[in-house]
Amino acid sequence: METRTQQPHPAAHPTTSSTPTSSIGRRGVLAGAAAALAGLGALPQARAATGSPAATSGTRPNILFVLADDLGWGELGSYGQRTIRTPVLDQLAADGMRFTDSYANPTCAPTRFSLLTGYHTGHARITQNTQAITGLVPSDVTVGEVLQDAGYRTACIGKWGFGPDSGDSPSHPNLHGFDHFMGYLTNQHAHDYWPTYLWRNSERVEYPENASADVTYSGTIFTDECVSFLEDDSSDQPFFLFASYTTPHAPNAHPTDAPYSGQPWPEGERMHAAQVTWLDAQVGRLLDTLRRQGTLDNTLVIFTSDNGPHKEGDYPWVGSTTTHDVEFFDSNGPFRGQKRDVYEGGIRVPMIALVPPSMRTDSTPAAGSVIDTPTGIWDLLPTCADVAGAPTPAGLDGRSWYGTLTRGTDIDRPYIYVSSPEGGFRESVRFGQWKAVRTPWSNGTQLFKLANDPGETRNIAAQHPAVVRRAATLMADAKA
Repeated sequence: METRTQQPHPAAHPTTSSTPTSSIGRRGVLAGAAAALAGLGALPQARAATGSPAATSGTRPNILFVLADDLGWGELGSYGQRTIRTPVLDQLAADGMRFTDSYANPTCAPTRFSLLTGYHTGHARITQNTQAITGLVPSDVTVGEVLQDAGYRTACIGKWGFGPDSGDSPSHPNLHGFDHFMGYLTNQHAHDYWPTYLWRNSERVEYPENASADVTYSGTIFTDECVSFLEDDSSDQPFFLFASYTTPHAPNAHPTDAPYSGQPWPEGERMHAAQVTWLDAQVGRLLDTLRRQGTLDNTLVIFTSDNGPHKEGDYPWVGSTTTHDVEFFDSNGPFRGQKRDVYEGGIRVPMIALVPPSMRTDSTPAAGSVIDTPTGIWDLLPTCADVAGAPTPAGLDGRSWYGTLTRGTDIDRPYIYVSSPEGGFRESVRFGQWKAVRTPWSNGTQLFKLANDPGETRNIAAQHPAVVRRAATLMADAKA
């Protein structure tokens, strides 16, 4: 792994509701594992935590995980964007560390399933958006449950995206590790930025003003709810907040196109840029709340996106007909592809982490470090478990970032695997600087060397048959 110091980038220009009763079957496994680990030192059901110094010393770090929706690798100033303004996230990268080789899945629901459960798409139950309605099942152990069992206060606010649109859904986040929920239960509902209702736990909260006009913007509701959660000091428990924003997902709609109102761009591009800058400001509100509460110095902050940038829009069912083109702002940076692709532009995403003083060691990467070790969104669960000093369920595809965050060590993994059946099965595997891609239209396996061809423009499979065979072996292993 190469760790570099980042050069500064210039700025580019209520009510208490009822909660579904939780099932304890899945959580009992984890609780039992934790108890057994103390007495036996090992268990087949769980892997012992690496051991966060903060966790073992009794001051367990809080975790704030912020997920953007369809934000491209190239849409932040710290990743080379020079038109859309993202001063808060650029400063977060300057104060923390910026990951250049972070991966997600090509679409929304598969990424959310992976981050919740620790499985990549070779082993995950949900691998495409159309499967989201099936939702989570009792055997799915989530990062929320792992942290609940470790004594954390947990919340998911924003887009959940699984199961039916019902307060008594068996896939409800309250039943899968989250003490508090506010937002959209389904993917389809999340397309409406001015909803007539949202869910707070099992209670349907109405916004009748949105029936006839765009009045109450869902993103503002979510930030307000996040702030309230962060300000709640009634418990001495550490917290895990999953802030799951829907921006800048299509439709390209926003309360205003400021600060880009005067730009001679298509309306959809002004709105898209405004969404990204607005999201940046929401992260600022969350960080300001942590500072005001005095908890920022004991909170691990992680920001990333669920997939590459979209080339979408025109959602007339929610009153929007504007579109966005990834090429307008170079939203995918130097990479090929976009959302739904397994080329780098569809799956490589920005990720920024701010490690608090309570987790730092003498070898923690310096502020502004650039980390090029490959990471996957499915690594979130084992990472959070290690931060909390909790056992990790066995058999996961994810690998903990804990050593990378605190000591700058590399992650021990043989490959990064991503696949999607949407529009015809396609898959990719990255191992070292090699990247192999198979799609219905690729005429066999394509092979690229990312070190000197990050845009995946030169297929060199014919020159390296042994590497192609190795890629085939890894793809088979990922699905075994």
